[in-house]
Amino acid sequence: MNGNQFWQLLEPEHAKAQRFCRRLTGNLEDGDDLYQDGLLTALRKIDSLRDPGALRPWLYRILINGYKNRFRSLRRRQEEVSDESIMIEHAHDPAGELTARRWLDRAFAALKPDEIALVTLFELEGWTVAELAASFDRPDGTIKARLARTRRKMRHEIEKYLAPKQPPPVTMRKAGYALPQDQE
Repeated sequence: MNGNQFWQLLEPEHAKAQRFCRRLTGNLEDGDDLYQDGLLTALRKIDSLRDPGALRPWLYRILINGYKNRFRSLRRRQEEVSDESIMIEHAHDPAGELTARRWLDRAFAALKPDEIALVTLFELEGWTVAELAASFDRPDGTIKARLARTRRKMRHEIEKYLAPKQPPPVTMRKAGYALPQDQE
């Protein structure tokens, strides 16, 4: 397959794949960078695509692998960034978007890159379980189970922030009586 054929096959998927990258990374610039890098990788590896009908899962696998590589290096860099600089970076966002983004960031922080890609493709991009199964090379049941586990992880992570903080128990003495833990 040559470059012209690649671009013809890519045309119907172009906007969707670019939007997927933007959603995956959380912003336009990083998403466009990821998409461009993925296209360059796809062009270099175009000879490995045996079935032109399988372009979509093949391309998304390249994009997800590129995201996983970026995710690893981003996590290392984020450990070096202070919370104060993150607050300053988001200070210009509208309040509602900022709050929603924080909740998503908290939920996504608990996930692995594959899980983020899976949820993004299913929930935001509208992929079916069958399409995900073909792309991830797993049975439908495995994809359903991974989606359920991933949603549960996200819910648990958010619930940690919503649960009321319980003060430590206070030991009180009744008038004239010592509590059992004081008797030793």
